[in-house]
Amino acid sequence: MGAGFGFLFLLIPLFWIGLFVLIFSLAGRRWRRAGWGGPGHYGPGHTPWGGGAARSAESTLAERFAQGDIDEKEYRARLEVIRANAYPQPPVK
Repeated sequence: MGAGFGFLFLLIPLFWIGLFVLIFSLAGRRWRRAGWGGPGHYGPGHTPWGGGAARSAESTLAERFAQGDIDEKEYRARLEVIRANAYPQPPVK
């Protein structure tokens, strides 16, 4: 009597479930690596106002200041320049 589907009955659904899990996990990983996702996140290192590069520059400058590469006066001067150029003001009509 033993000629039936047997364990194949369980392998086919398990195969499809495993395939979907693999696809979604790879897509999720790619999504996170690209920098997308999360609340209020607008892309890889960017904000809706284009300040992503400024944040990176500010953090680099802060690291240099913390390491002692630059003094406080130079740090504040450069930080002011970064912030002035990072968020351009819209033209006044």
